[in-house]
Amino acid sequence: MLKINRIAILGVLIFSQLMLVAQNNTNSPYTRYGFGELASSSFGAGRGMGGIGYGLRSSKQINPLNPASYTSMDSLTFLFDFGASAQLSWFDDGINKQDNVNGNIEYLAMQFPICKNVAMSVGLLPYSFVGYDFGAVKQIGESETQYQEQFVGRGGLSQLYAGLSVDLWKKRLAVGANVSYLFGSINHDRMLRVLQEDAAMINSFQKIKVKDIKLDFGIQYTQPLSKTENITIGATFSPKNTLSNTVYKVDQVIQGQTVASSVGDTTKNVGMGLPNAYGFGLTYVKQNKLTVGADVLYEQWKDVDFPFVDENSQFDNRFRVAAGVEYTPDFMVKNYFKRVKYRGGVHYSNSYLNVQGAGYDEFGASVGFGLPLVGNRSLINLSFEYVNVLPRNSMMIKEQYLKFTVNYTFNEMWFWKRKLD
Repeated sequence: MLKINRIAILGVLIFSQLMLVAQNNTNSPYTRYGFGELASSSFGAGRGMGGIGYGLRSSKQINPLNPASYTSMDSLTFLFDFGASAQLSWFDDGINKQDNVNGNIEYLAMQFPICKNVAMSVGLLPYSFVGYDFGAVKQIGESETQYQEQFVGRGGLSQLYAGLSVDLWKKRLAVGANVSYLFGSINHDRMLRVLQEDAAMINSFQKIKVKDIKLDFGIQYTQPLSKTENITIGATFSPKNTLSNTVYKVDQVIQGQTVASSVGDTTKNVGMGLPNAYGFGLTYVKQNKLTVGADVLYEQWKDVDFPFVDENSQFDNRFRVAAGVEYTPDFMVKNYFKRVKYRGGVHYSNSYLNVQGAGYDEFGASVGFGLPLVGNRSLINLSFEYVNVLPRNSMMIKEQYLKFTVNYTFNEMWFWKRKLD
């Protein structure tokens, strides 16, 4: 009980720090639109395998991508997972090039049994990231008068979830659900200044605050092939939802050091929503040796509304496919490197954002390592992911990034009752 209390206290402290962290996870100009960059809900093992998770069913890892997976753990185990990331990004518009470094705490979760056939997971995950700062000096018509336009954005949404999984039949058929409290704010600022003495500056500020409930449902079925081999089929569904929100807008005219005029407006429950989302995954497992899996995700973004900051943008339906593998040479030997879990994966997706009639395609590849700690139960997971964002319009900005994620998975038999001699 003392150990559980310590972890609970640690969890509360880290949750508090997560709420205070303000550094952005991205510098992408595309996060000016919609909800920004959508975050991955894949943890340690899945990150190194292309971000898969719908068909993953492991007793050693938390997998919030499919809440049906929680009952894969035994009734004596407690799991705690904490992850952070760093990212190096490159941008190229054909004339100018820029690179940025970002980093942040990403997620925190724990998982534990409720009874023989029921398990629960709670955690804090990112849903989206917004972070950009770009601008240019332009000329008014054919005159010699120039003005500077600057766009700055920050924020994003997070989800505090609680999930429950029930084993319906012989550890082979399980269902589960996550109930998440989706919250956060997205800020978009636009500054315009004429480049001449005593010229006025026009500033426009927009802040979107979201507070609502998000639901995710999952199912998994495992078919044994032999004593050490099985195949798991998994599926998830997240229903469409209109989000409760408040939009704040302020327009200012600044003359010198004085605010000449300021007009503000507050609107509640502007049309904004999340789409129907369907996930499907298939995974083959050879116990303690090999895992091979593939995922497909389809999101119906065309059916949702959003208070756009740019009238030339809209949403497209999003499709994502990923595949990955994990291999452990021999988890029973003393040789450490043979007990390491080696991972690799690839993924492709199109953007849900359509800016001025064009979106972009995203191609990624990842490698990862599961480094076992004493007892081969707890792990430190490292993953390296390279992503190439290719716009369909040659006038749009090309983007590449290299992302490094490290997470610690605490896996211990805390509910085991030891006998005293």
